[in-house]
Amino acid sequence: MEINFKKNLRAELDYLDLTVKELSALTDISKGTLDCYLGQRESMPPADIAVKIANVLGVSVEYLVTGKYEKPILLYNSTIRSILQILLELNEKDNETILGLAKVLKNQAEKP
Repeated sequence: MEINFKKNLRAELDYLDLTVKELSALTDISKGTLDCYLGQRESMPPADIAVKIANVLGVSVEYLVTGKYEKPILLYNSTIRSILQILLELNEKDNETILGLAKVLKNQAEKP
């Protein structure tokens, strides 16, 4: 099992458009401590801190540690399940390409 807390934390902060300072305020964890988890040393937080961070970001601790999200796929309709299954089989670069395409389609759909 690959552990990449730093990468997954950074991805969630970017996704939510949150700064480390804002996460600090929301979690009552010092900015310096959070910077340690995002810095060169890639340190792992203790469980209680990881739980606070995960709760604020709306993800599981498992996701932050492993990058795997275990929401039961059956909760989605068949089209979304098919898309998710394909995405799970693609590499990260291909998923980034799909994400870019999805953003373009979303922007087009939002135009009057």
